[in-house]
Amino acid sequence: MSLFLVAIISSCKTETKNTPEISLIDYKIEPGFNIQVVASEPFLDAPVALEFDDAGRMWTVEMKGYMPNLEGTGDDEPNGVISILEDTNNDGIVDKKKVFIDSLVLPRAIAHVYNGLLYAEPPNLWFVEIENDKPKNKVLVDSLYADGGNVEHQPNGLLMHIDNWIYNAKSHFRYQRKAGKWLKEPTTFRGQWGITKDNFGRLFYNTNSTQLLGDYVLPNTIIENNYFKPKSVLGQALTPNQKVYPLHPTLVNRGYVKGVLNADSLLVNVTSACGPLIYRGNQFPDSYLENAFVCVPEANLIKRNIVNFNKVNLSANQAIENKEFLATTDTSFRPVNINNGPDGNLYVVDMHRGVIQDKAFMTPYLHNALAKSRLDTILKKGRILKITHNNSNKNYKPIQFNSLNVLELVELLKHDNGWVRDKAQQKLIWRNNQEANALLLQLINNETVNEISKIHALHTLNGLSSLTFNDLLKLLNSEKQFKVKCHAIVLAKQFATKENAITFYEILNKLIEVNNQEIDLYILSSLNSWATFNDSEFFNVIDTLSKRYAENNIYQEAALNSLTTFETDYLKHIEKNNTNEDSLITRNLQTAINNKSLNKQNSIYVNNNVVTDSRTSGYRIFKQLCATCHGIDGEGVESLAPPLIHSEYVSGSSKKLALVLLHGLTGPIHVNKQRFDLNITMPGLGNNSDFTNKDILDVIRYIKNAFSESNTKLTEKDIENLRKVLPSSGSVFTEEELLKLKL
Repeated sequence: MSLFLVAIISSCKTETKNTPEISLIDYKIEPGFNIQVVASEPFLDAPVALEFDDAGRMWTVEMKGYMPNLEGTGDDEPNGVISILEDTNNDGIVDKKKVFIDSLVLPRAIAHVYNGLLYAEPPNLWFVEIENDKPKNKVLVDSLYADGGNVEHQPNGLLMHIDNWIYNAKSHFRYQRKAGKWLKEPTTFRGQWGITKDNFGRLFYNTNSTQLLGDYVLPNTIIENNYFKPKSVLGQALTPNQKVYPLHPTLVNRGYVKGVLNADSLLVNVTSACGPLIYRGNQFPDSYLENAFVCVPEANLIKRNIVNFNKVNLSANQAIENKEFLATTDTSFRPVNINNGPDGNLYVVDMHRGVIQDKAFMTPYLHNALAKSRLDTILKKGRILKITHNNSNKNYKPIQFNSLNVLELVELLKHDNGWVRDKAQQKLIWRNNQEANALLLQLINNETVNEISKIHALHTLNGLSSLTFNDLLKLLNSEKQFKVKCHAIVLAKQFATKENAITFYEILNKLIEVNNQEIDLYILSSLNSWATFNDSEFFNVIDTLSKRYAENNIYQEAALNSLTTFETDYLKHIEKNNTNEDSLITRNLQTAINNKSLNKQNSIYVNNNVVTDSRTSGYRIFKQLCATCHGIDGEGVESLAPPLIHSEYVSGSSKKLALVLLHGLTGPIHVNKQRFDLNITMPGLGNNSDFTNKDILDVIRYIKNAFSESNTKLTEKDIENLRKVLPSSGSVFTEEELLKLKL
């Protein structure tokens, strides 16, 4: 019997039990807010993701196989589950569980899209239709969705966005189904675990050591130049510091490293930040709208940051000084994801267990501490917490989307809860009812409707393939609503023709006179398709705006996006007009031209998922462990790890490189004369029984061969001897200590 048939049969299993009463007396939350356990064991075991369906029911992903013991043995057992949780007596507490699919190995993400369920079970991404709460017509969307990589460093998130594409954390691909076919295309690499969005459409994410990262622009609006990798616009650290304020001494993986804990053994900075969420609900006070909430499971707390949207370059700051939104002394509280709910409240996915560190990266220090504290015995638990405000609506009734007509769905695009707007947009596109077109245009042209609702309507029309160039012209000619115009400029690219270019150029000149920073940014980044038909006119637009923001690389990188394939022509244009030849834009142009001559592409356009390297078996291990932080191309990952290319650690002593791999390295460190003060420590593999001397040697050979012009003459015997060369601290090496070694 096939695994899928087993899953379908087992999906008939239904459990109806009572959820035990759980005290939250040790949980401290901001004044005015309340927390409630709405689901727990016996209905949950190690939940990692949550989704709400059209009827408002909770669907959960249970990663039961994750670290069942300190050695991680048995983590490949097919015991993962995707379940439907229900509250049958309307008391707000789950009392019924239906298993939708079981026999999964470490499942990690789900999304209700296209009237079915998209779910990730490494290495595959699957889609199934849903019929009577059972899976039907299983389709393999991507066999390389999570190809390689450690369980802590594989794609996840599956966020259906306002532009009708599905984005992921820890991935540089996005997905969409159109006319029955699944599309997959490159996008910006984003984060580690969890992904979220604001109302405008920007994406936010994080890494373990940086609580909030984000893009300054809408996705895929600034990566059209294959030979230039933007560095000032995407993946920006929004939080100036990563401080946390736990309520009790903290047990973390590298607690022995100086500065990780303070004198009271409290964690100083985040080390396992994950599951960020931009609050888009309607039940909290207005001051909480679009705040960023971040899970910090290692310190048993949730942070709240206020995001500043007033400038193009966003920022976020601790909401209340020296205090967290939610914190507890319960060492089993392990929040890993936060969701906006259909009722406008927040829902926290609490894995609720002792061990949250995978064996591949666990230090002996943590292993021993977990065993001593017996935290490894806290298993087979899990919770969903609901966070409400004192003023939250107590009489909420779920919207039954499947019973709504087209007019009612269009009206919901004006709803003040972002979850509701998202669902209405998806349902309209899925139904593909052309009666919606006129209603959507009425909404867009209604001056009393807010901008966010109009943006939803625009992308709904686009998803229905009913948007026209004239629709966009009308918006771009209106006097206000600058945010809508930004989206209209981006959407107009699909209508770039010789005939339309003349009209579009005239509109751009009018928009430039408005002198709005956001509009200027999207104009600068969206000209490439139009320049094909009239490069001189659009070069003039770039001239005007690049001079307006001459010292701002955000805008200069946007301009380079529009100059894809026109780099040399525009350089000649600059010379002809005697423009400053040593400007940001000329330097960026030269970088792109040089990269093109070397065929050095932005790594997202290189199909790394299927590349193998026959020169060394170390590639497999590198891809699984090292590439997740340093990048498959060795260029490093912003706020996570420095580059390997041009690194003295790679081109220098092979023995010192071996010591780093065996025993780990903590910062600050210097690579190619640049200082990296990353709040993270690279763990060593020396105490991990899964990696032999040959494995370590293979990785060194691959890294040397791939990212430097040097090679190594080390032997397995050398690796064995280097295992005994321990850091003076007994933990990991520092750069200073490594430099002093004569090897």
